[in-house]
Amino acid sequence: MTASTGPTAASLLDHADVRAALHLLDVWLQAQVELRALPSLAVGIVYDQQLLWSKGYGYADLATQRPADLHTVYRIASITKLFTATALMQLRDAGALQLDDPVAKHLPWFQVQNPFDDAPAITIRHLLTHAAGLPREAAFPYWADRNFPTAEQMRAALPSQSLALLPGTQWKYSNLGLALAGEIVEAVAGMPYAAYVQQHILDPLGMTQTYVQPTPETPNLATGYGLRPAQGPREVVPFTDCKGITPAANMASCVADLAKFAMLQLRGGPAGGAQILKGASLREMHQIHYLHPNWQTGRGLGFHIWRLHGKTLVGHGGALEGYRTDLQACPEDKVAAVVLANGHDVVPIFYMDKIFKWVAPALVKAAAPPPAPAPVAEWQRYVGRYHNIWANNVQVLIYHDKLTVIFAEADDPLLYPVTLTPLEDGRFRIEGGDPAGNNGEIAWFETDATGRVTKFHMANLFFLPAN
Repeated sequence: MTASTGPTAASLLDHADVRAALHLLDVWLQAQVELRALPSLAVGIVYDQQLLWSKGYGYADLATQRPADLHTVYRIASITKLFTATALMQLRDAGALQLDDPVAKHLPWFQVQNPFDDAPAITIRHLLTHAAGLPREAAFPYWADRNFPTAEQMRAALPSQSLALLPGTQWKYSNLGLALAGEIVEAVAGMPYAAYVQQHILDPLGMTQTYVQPTPETPNLATGYGLRPAQGPREVVPFTDCKGITPAANMASCVADLAKFAMLQLRGGPAGGAQILKGASLREMHQIHYLHPNWQTGRGLGFHIWRLHGKTLVGHGGALEGYRTDLQACPEDKVAAVVLANGHDVVPIFYMDKIFKWVAPALVKAAAPPPAPAPVAEWQRYVGRYHNIWANNVQVLIYHDKLTVIFAEADDPLLYPVTLTPLEDGRFRIEGGDPAGNNGEIAWFETDATGRVTKFHMANLFFLPAN
């Protein structure tokens, strides 16, 4: 497991910008809870492998005025889908299944009406990206009557349902699809879904206050409340047992535990112990596997992927009667946040937005190591114009104290600037948007006895001085 090697929580919290941002967030959250008469909010902010800051606002139970805190348990609803996806990726890495396996390979009873002549087989990848074309729900009105089907009832009713869309062509959110994904976990692992998640995800991560099958007696569970009425108190909503839809929506957790799951998204290394998935598999889950037509958002493997304040976030929200929740992470900046609430009308992303607008940039600034002075004078001998047999002309220059390569003849030479980052052996790493595709490779300059550049290499390309 790749542990945190960056700044400590104490040093980050001592940074003036971080202190100011957290104070702003704190007073704003308190005011919002009071203004909107929210039952409670529990908020946590993670930097790398540390729960940097957390606080509860309001009451987990209004009748007893039990304060909310980082250990208050909330129903996390569709955040459950991330645990189902994680389980499937573990089984994939173990060689027990492939993401492009047809669902029917592992669930022989899987049968749904198909009005499309050319429909491909529905695969596990389709389920995880909500691109299977399945109905949104199993064949029961459980969101209206609170009567969720058992897994057996869901299976029995499945043949009466029909594909709504041609698989693989459009995104269509489906709790049914993720419930089926959980059925695959059971079938392949040879054990109940809840037991698998407990043994292979929650226990290794130390998530001791997370429950796959919570009950009304679950320790420290926040009471769920309905909409804020025009007059009078909020009503307590009945407890929801999602039964056969459990892999899509049933879990309960707290800020302290979800912070541990968020930390997993911010590290790498081989699988083992608390590194329940190798870094490469986590990154695969965070990559776009289905891009929405607007090119603004997409789906990873279980994860929703979107842009906020110029950054790419991966995560998932949750909505169950009486609860609203959200977990978001920015792996690039090693920042994540959790927002949990026990009111039916709370919008967690409203609060999450301010975390990534105010606090995350301050953390990135505070965590950044002081820049080493650039050897600008030494680089002056590399500055100049170069060309090759393809008549490609590039200009090496020093821009903002960085050795930079541009195509000076382009309409906008800064559209794809290439930075040459020095390495200890005198060579350079090619970074940035190199249109030739050499980013990540090595560049170096050949010089004669006088120090004059005779050839400029960029990976397998080389350029000669133009003067």
